[in-house]
Amino acid sequence: MDSDVEATKDIAVDWAVAHGMLLRPPNGSTHSAMHLPFALYPTPYPHKSYDLAFVLMPLFNKLVDNIARDPIFLQEVLEPLSKVDRFVGRIYDVYKKVESEGVLQKVNLGIHRSDYLLHTPLDGSASEPVLQQVELNTIASGMSSLSSVLNQLHRHLEEINLLPQRLLMKGVLAGNDSMEAVPKAIAAALSIYAEKTAIPKQKLVAMMVVQPCERNAFDQRWIEYTLLSSYKIRIIRKTLSEIGSESKLVGDHQRLFFNNTEIAVTYFRAGYGPSDYPTDLEWDARLLIERSFSIKCPTTTYQLIGSKKVQQVLARPGVVERYLDPSEAALVRTSFTGMYALDDTAEGNTAAESAVKDPSRYVMKPSREGGGNNLYGSAITEFLNKCTINERESYILMDFINYVPTKTIMVRNGDAVLADVVSELGTFGIWLSEGDTVYLNEPGGYLMRTKSYECNEGGISAGFAVLDTPLLY
Repeated sequence: MDSDVEATKDIAVDWAVAHGMLLRPPNGSTHSAMHLPFALYPTPYPHKSYDLAFVLMPLFNKLVDNIARDPIFLQEVLEPLSKVDRFVGRIYDVYKKVESEGVLQKVNLGIHRSDYLLHTPLDGSASEPVLQQVELNTIASGMSSLSSVLNQLHRHLEEINLLPQRLLMKGVLAGNDSMEAVPKAIAAALSIYAEKTAIPKQKLVAMMVVQPCERNAFDQRWIEYTLLSSYKIRIIRKTLSEIGSESKLVGDHQRLFFNNTEIAVTYFRAGYGPSDYPTDLEWDARLLIERSFSIKCPTTTYQLIGSKKVQQVLARPGVVERYLDPSEAALVRTSFTGMYALDDTAEGNTAAESAVKDPSRYVMKPSREGGGNNLYGSAITEFLNKCTINERESYILMDFINYVPTKTIMVRNGDAVLADVVSELGTFGIWLSEGDTVYLNEPGGYLMRTKSYECNEGGISAGFAVLDTPLLY
């Protein structure tokens, strides 16, 4: 790496640390931090695909809520999955229990993120890359704050003439208002809660459900600070075990209290994987929250809709069309790639046989979040040759998205490395509704993750990727 790049890297790392673009170290320490891995320069990205991702986001928000109001569909999809995936089964049990008791809180808050890769068909059928959805996240969609901070870092480098002219001649740096989106949604939900309960807002708080020793705490802290500075709303951070030990429901409306503080909004940044529920105490906490009058982000319903199985079923002909207008459904379908069940049916057996024969064409995905769970290449063949039908049914098969690599400089642990990379763009969406009344439905900025071309996974906190900004051309 030449001396000019090294000097720019040092300036960028100092700026990142000074502005809180940080991550806890992997050793679990809560008293130290390291800079978040990032791309030193923004990565070129087609303006047309970027714009399409933002047009799609409100449609996916609407799709999630419309599905949430179709219990027959949810039962048809999730009942079989719950029998082969124990974690999904436990979340589904909470959903069913509260549905049978009667849902007290009708206001739904969604903070979603739809992630995309640019697909280049191997057969040359498209003259330009096609935006293809990787997944739709409906719980704990992270990096909304630090994505905005990185955007400011790249603007800083532009202002002091440290972005290469060859890049600036290609396009313009995309703006990013993701820092404001999540606080805006939480504040709007808390205001509705205050109106419904006739309780002054200053007596209410929001609660962020977090993991113990959370590495990504700084991304979350910016939400806390923005809520306080912009909306005068306080948010407390609690683990599921703390909630299970110190929370209670009060009155006929089952208002949620942590100790003596009423919780108007419960925002989950944990609870998306089995490791978040090591004992029954954490499951008891999840049920307590779901039963409560607190506005939840997400409800178990929204969380379950984010499962890969639901994504696969939505790709079937005629399914999306049940929940969106024809023109909306057609546009959403342009982002779908091929997805296949792996159940014990003719369709599922054919898909499994095809994956064993040519695994490079596919990705196998379980209903898990957090990175590191998908299977690729020979790992698909190995798994399918030894798994039971029940184990196979907990996965779905997805066509491999063929991406063309570019080059960028990735900065991790203070070191700058030039690498062949691919970028994944995620658009945030915020949704707030009550039945047919929609209070809020809009995109909320983006997350761009860039990973080594040889790396299949894409999580930043998990160590697979770096934070990036699109340079639109």
